Amino acid sequence: MKIINFLRARFRKYLNEEQWLSDHVKAGLRIGIGCDINPGLMVDHSHCWLIEIGNYVTLAPQVYLLAHDASTKSYLNYTKIGNIKLEDHCFIGARSIIMPGVTVGKNAIVAAGSVVTKSVPENTVVGGNPARVLTTTDALMQKHRELMKTAKVYGEGWRIQDNMTPEMKLQMFKELENQLGYVV
Repeated sequence: MKIINFLRARFRKYLNEEQWLSDHVKAGLRIGIGCDINPGLMVDHSHCWLIEIGNYVTLAPQVYLLAHDASTKSYLNYTKIGNIKLEDHCFIGARSIIMPGVTVGKNAIVAAGSVVTKSVPENTVVGGNPARVLTTTDALMQKHRELMKTAKVYGEGWRIQDNMTPEMKLQMFKELENQLGYVV
């Protein structure tokens, strides 16, 4: 019975998130096609019409998109607001925060846990708090292509959605001890 209750709660959570996102779209949030939006996305409800998500954008779990900053309210009696634009094919890492007035350019990558207070040029990788430029997207991908030549690479069938067996999971765990790998 505990498992059934757990699954019901999980299913309800995803339905609620989908409904919640739909409410933001009705209020003006713009989302392109082919986006991969993971659970826990926090969209600034009070200013969601100032947020635009391009095509094929990936938002990892628990990303925050804040189109307002109320730190000025008690001093100026005004809240700072600004557009957020996530351009096509960008990637926003888990628990990153995108602040008002920020554009993340095409093919840019924001590392997990970053606080982005300034716009990110296209084909750029940023990370940190505050986020700063680390490298270019092309240079990072070239580095990973080189690493893949000697790393363990897992193809089709090696993802949770492919119904991996417990033996496969254990094998992957052991093979990745003290090293990174890549999965399709």
